[in-house]
Amino acid sequence: MKDKPAKKNTLFNIILILGLSILLCGEAYYGYRLRQNSIEREQIKEDYSMVNNITFGLFSVNQWRDKISEVVNHQVTDFSMTSKQKKELQKEVELQLHGLVSKTFAEINKPQKTLKGKLTKFAVKQFVNPDKIQAQVPSFAKTIITKINSPASTKRLKSIATSKLDQLEKETYDSTEIANNAVTKYIAKKYHVSDPVEFNDRINTQLALINNATYNSSFAMLGCVAIALGLWLIMRKKVHLQSTLFVMSLLFAFVLLAVGTTAPIIEVDARIQALNFTLLGEKIAFENQVLFFQSKSILGIIQVLIQQPKPDSVVIGSLILLFVIVLPILRLIAKGIHILSNDQLRQNKALRYLSFESGKWDMADVMVVGILMTYIGLNGILKSQLSNLEIHNDVLNTITENNTSLQPGYFIFVGYVVFAIILSVILKRITPNDTIL
Repeated sequence: MKDKPAKKNTLFNIILILGLSILLCGEAYYGYRLRQNSIEREQIKEDYSMVNNITFGLFSVNQWRDKISEVVNHQVTDFSMTSKQKKELQKEVELQLHGLVSKTFAEINKPQKTLKGKLTKFAVKQFVNPDKIQAQVPSFAKTIITKINSPASTKRLKSIATSKLDQLEKETYDSTEIANNAVTKYIAKKYHVSDPVEFNDRINTQLALINNATYNSSFAMLGCVAIALGLWLIMRKKVHLQSTLFVMSLLFAFVLLAVGTTAPIIEVDARIQALNFTLLGEKIAFENQVLFFQSKSILGIIQVLIQQPKPDSVVIGSLILLFVIVLPILRLIAKGIHILSNDQLRQNKALRYLSFESGKWDMADVMVVGILMTYIGLNGILKSQLSNLEIHNDVLNTITENNTSLQPGYFIFVGYVVFAIILSVILKRITPNDTIL
């Protein structure tokens, strides 16, 4: 008769393990998908920021050369004089011709010392009337303007102007040209696009899909953990199931910690969305000029700090690694050992300290607050700085964009911190005598 309750308890434990294992597999799968989507998104955004970097756009001599040349070429190609311009030009030509005639006769009428000069002066006085010449100046000017505006002359002038522009383009040197060409070839090969414009169009759509998938995975992960917590509420009085439920809950916490520390937690993205002005009646525009982009996970931040040549950075990185990753892992392991071990092992001071007293050294909750404050500070600074670049007037118009945001990895890490605190409370309640030192 005594074997029946034992078998029943064993059966319940097996069923509970199977059910929680399914949930755990679901959490691990969605955590894997979240991390993979986050990494893919980070790589795409890095490529996007590289292609649209301000160095290859607003700060590129080539970009300015191409845009200005396009405007000037368009002006030259479509150039034609209006009636008003023709009249004004004719007046200017007449003025120049009148001056030229007056200067010529003044030179001739000067006292001449040579025989040739005296003969020329005599011939001009006898056969040429300055007033008649001056009277013919308007007709001469009109003929010149008509000749200039003839199709052949216009074509020749446009050809000269265009050839000079082409020569200037060839003589213009941009130190970023080699790097820009390398980037263009890289994205063409990686994303199978012909140019940066096609790349931007395709990437914007792809990023929207990845964002949805990433957030759906994070919600699914947290949903699996919420169900596990719900089972605690339902089975809080089932003492024979508590050890199994707690150990499985620790595995849920491990997955949350692994994903929360390796997936990106914060993304800094500052850009000039649009800068445009008018040149020779035509609009020149620069769009999506990325000023700065960076996306980091907690583990990525630690790696950056440790790889720095400065000793203080290495120390800070090592401390974050110890108190935010290593110590939480040790605490979870110690709690699992404490639940599964016998009474003698439970009295081990190191095990009891890690299980119950080491929480004051666990800086995961401090990290949550620190990341949030960092985000608020960075966001405020970027908004302030970008607002200084906002210009709206008749000459120049600039629109800036701040896409700095907390990433799903942060919310998963917050989920771990909350879940770990709940597990600590549960451990003290299910082992009340062991908490007394």
